[in-house]
Amino acid sequence: MLLLCVLIFCGFRFVMSEEKLISVDFEIFGNVQGVCFRMYTEDQGRALGLGGWVKNTRQGTVIGQIQGPAQQVNSMKLWLKNVGSPSSRIDRAVFSNERDISKLEVQGFSTRY
Repeated sequence: MLLLCVLIFCGFRFVMSEEKLISVDFEIFGNVQGVCFRMYTEDQGRALGLGGWVKNTRQGTVIGQIQGPAQQVNSMKLWLKNVGSPSSRIDRAVFSNERDISKLEVQGFSTRY
């Protein structure tokens, strides 16, 4: 029984280490500036263990990039599309340039200026 548990645990760790990493760019439209959207995005990205960045644009949108395991990136995409900061109003979320990556190109999650 112990051997079986060890084999299952080792197999699980192998599968987790082989999980596909992806990168995706995003742009969020709506009332997303002046409502702490970047701060909440940074916090959510860190909570999910993702790499990436977020930035306000002159056009009033928020842009950024997220990288990490596909499952966590997809969770972040849903959060960006449907949740955001408490005072924000998200009208539209556009995701582009989704691609597979072999390793994280961005370490940590930060706000860019």
